[in-house]
Amino acid sequence: MECLVAIVGPTAVGKSELALMLARDFPVEIISADSRQVYRYMDIGTNKPTLAERTLVPHHLIDVVNPDENFSLAMYCQLATKTIKDIQQKGMLPLLVGGSGLYIWSILEGWEIPSVPPNPQLRHDLELKAKREGSYILYKELQRIDLVAAAKIDPANTRRIIRALEIYHMTRRPPSQLWHKEAPSFPILIIGLTMERNELYRKINYRVDRMIRKGLVEETEGLVKKGYSLTLPSMSGIGYKQIGECLQGEMTVPVAIEKIKYETHRLARHQYAWFRSSDARIHWFDANHPVVILSEAKNLIETLR
Repeated sequence: MECLVAIVGPTAVGKSELALMLARDFPVEIISADSRQVYRYMDIGTNKPTLAERTLVPHHLIDVVNPDENFSLAMYCQLATKTIKDIQQKGMLPLLVGGSGLYIWSILEGWEIPSVPPNPQLRHDLELKAKREGSYILYKELQRIDLVAAAKIDPANTRRIIRALEIYHMTRRPPSQLWHKEAPSFPILIIGLTMERNELYRKINYRVDRMIRKGLVEETEGLVKKGYSLTLPSMSGIGYKQIGECLQGEMTVPVAIEKIKYETHRLARHQYAWFRSSDARIHWFDANHPVVILSEAKNLIETLR
């Protein structure tokens, strides 16, 4: 099936659940578009699919690198593009599933990402500057250099800001000038899931509480015992960052839980900036009606055949 189906929307809205339901009726393989699920040993805090789910339906781009290894958007694009082709050549339907707007659109719009190697010293200097003066000072610098790139990055995402500045300092060109787009030649269907904001926040809160019950604190402790520093980019993700601060005695577990919920709410709002209700390319559905969604999604996929 030389086509691609993407399931997009904010965190906790039910994207993975829809993908697994579609797998009952179509020969699918799932490609994760989650910037955190690429890291090994980080299972609970990234809400990875279970082993049973991965046995039932092949999942790709999960557990790609160790937490202390570099992983970039360019690497994701290369791996995801190859995986999509491999799935299509087997006569299967690739499902691109996730909430990372950067990852999703890089594939759907065919971005060519500059493969600029990391500069450890420059990164260290910029990280120190962010700690001393605040990450927004780096964001203002990026805005001065490249307004287009800055508009695509959350001002609170220090890691992505530093990467954009790194590309500029290494190439002396604004990062957005190095991004070229060539959309895939095969048909693409984008299914978007959404729900009323307060209901989404309730689902997020439930998921966070479930992560704590499943052992997020113990998982974070285990990562530290394995030698993975809390200063690693992988450990800056929501959940691991707050529990790490808890382990360092900077806050209590109840306070950390509330901060995780707050930051995940903020992430969901930012994801809506990537996936807009006004985007005509996306077929939007209310996630509170799973039976209707499944039926309509199946009809849309049938049109691709």
